[in-house]
Amino acid sequence: MSLWPVLAALPWIAQPLAMLWRVRGSRTLDAESDIAPPDAPLVSVIIPARNEAHNIEACVRSILSSTYPALEVIVVDDRSEDATGELARAIAARDGRVRVIESRPLDAGWLGKQWACAQGAAAARGEMLCFTDADTRHAPDLLVRSVNAMRARRAELFSVIGQQALGTFWERAVQPQVFSMLLARYGGPEVVNRSPRAVDKIANGQCLFVRRDAYDALGGHGAVRGKVAEDLALAQLFFARGKRTELIAGLNQLSTRMYTSLGELVHGWMKNVYAGGVDATPGGRVGRALLPLLLVAAPVIMLAPPLALIAAALGLVGSGVALWAAIATAAMLAWWVLVYAGVLRLSPAYALAFPLGAAVLLYIIVRAVARGRRVEWKGREYRIGSRMTPSA
Repeated sequence: MSLWPVLAALPWIAQPLAMLWRVRGSRTLDAESDIAPPDAPLVSVIIPARNEAHNIEACVRSILSSTYPALEVIVVDDRSEDATGELARAIAARDGRVRVIESRPLDAGWLGKQWACAQGAAAARGEMLCFTDADTRHAPDLLVRSVNAMRARRAELFSVIGQQALGTFWERAVQPQVFSMLLARYGGPEVVNRSPRAVDKIANGQCLFVRRDAYDALGGHGAVRGKVAEDLALAQLFFARGKRTELIAGLNQLSTRMYTSLGELVHGWMKNVYAGGVDATPGGRVGRALLPLLLVAAPVIMLAPPLALIAAALGLVGSGVALWAAIATAAMLAWWVLVYAGVLRLSPAYALAFPLGAAVLLYIIVRAVARGRRVEWKGREYRIGSRMTPSA
């Protein structure tokens, strides 16, 4: 029997092994002290919130449950069209640690999230700032462990990767595909931390700590006002300017449910996957020119073996191709069983849906590339580099 089908399947076998290798030794917040330091600095937690009535109460209450002793929470109501502001002000009326500020009209050249974050930072009193999203939930020990880790590592930018809450079938089918692609690009937190290149730095805007003095010195969110992936851009900026950046996993301390439906998944990732990915692409102009092909290649590689199996079942390809497809598909199934059962604590049966998830990811990427540098989010539309008139 010819060995070529086995040899041809080696990339599909090697890629999961390489990803496992790249996450080895990743430290977590569980290893950090959960006892607040006696000289605990004031931490200002800033929540930019636009049309987040379904999230804002649970988010703020989770932060207020923190065991950290020196805390203020600033909710920036970014001209919401729902009850976000009212709900936040009701909490502020009962807890003096919470303040709500109204965002000014969006200024030219700014994306909405950065505009809201900058206003929150201007109102903050803390020595440390924590930018977080309204769809996050914070465990009581998140702030304590993060501050201790940040100080021990002398980090000036410190970001926590949390658990992704996946409620619906589509979330469970598509979100792991996206994060697997990110893992393939960046590796685990320690790989990111060890990299000597700014282009390899990344942060999670769902939980991003900065030292106030370093943040102000670099221009804060104003320095990344036109970047779709502002968290990644901040990490790259801090590192390029000689500041220490750290990324860590905090799966037991932070959870986020980014999207709740297929429509939200498609719309949400469309705004980031290409326009934001440009800043994460190494290789200068050549790398950026190749980015659309590289993005499309990820789901296509995932889809090729199961599609070849279907073709074999229909008698459209020979036995050699069928054997290659069977080996490669089995390798990917093993990877996704590990992801769903071992990491996400979900039924391993979801592994069978990986071709569907890859197909949706391919659709998202193609649409994002077609839109180019045009981004729409929460009723506002932008062309990266020059702000378009918001539609709302």
